[in-house]
Amino acid sequence: MRSAFSFLTVVGRGTSPTPSTFVWFPLVGALIGLAVGGVWWVGDRLWPPLVAATLAVSADLWITGLLHFDGLADAGDGLLASLTRERRLAVMRDPAVGAFGLVAVTMVLVMRVAALAATRPSVVAIAGLWCASRTAMVAVTLSVPYARDDGIVGSFIATTPRSRRLHHAHVVTVIVGLVAAAALLLTSRSALGLVALAVELATVAGVVALSTKRVGGYTGDVLGASGVLGETLGLIVLAVR
Repeated sequence: MRSAFSFLTVVGRGTSPTPSTFVWFPLVGALIGLAVGGVWWVGDRLWPPLVAATLAVSADLWITGLLHFDGLADAGDGLLASLTRERRLAVMRDPAVGAFGLVAVTMVLVMRVAALAATRPSVVAIAGLWCASRTAMVAVTLSVPYARDDGIVGSFIATTPRSRRLHHAHVVTVIVGLVAAAALLLTSRSALGLVALAVELATVAGVVALSTKRVGGYTGDVLGASGVLGETLGLIVLAVR
């Protein structure tokens, strides 16, 4: 669990990820969501909705160390521009941010703030969406090939005799994570919560499908980008009047 916190948040940095790290992704995602939702809920009682929404988004960026937004920027530059497969992978590894990445990050930040500002605060709903996004990341690694020969996600992929047992553990993780996310969203937003979950998962699948078409699989940046976009579209669904 410590390694999952270390990777997904600014808490406990310095712990190296291992194949078992994925098992804790849904729980850590839910805890991040609880923290972000808590800031949103408290902020809404002290300030106007726009201020509360901005504080919640800022809290998410701080807690995660901008990890997934960095992936969004890199994936935007690598997947949206007209490039060869090799060049796409090189661009996603380059720390510089181009026009596609900048626009993607800006638009997503605006949509997240706008959606939160237009929705009544719910700590449980945010926990559900954030749990689902990290659960979906684990699901992607089980069903889609890794596009690089190296990279940080390689540390998560089991290549030992324990691989089969870890694979089964990851499958159980996905099932439990999705059930937990559905329960949280159903409790907080009824049927609309389940629609938000479905849209979130469909968004993740769409981003990964684009990545598979253009680079032959997923990368760490794609996982981050798909999670952020999934959460964002889920928030937009929750903001429906």
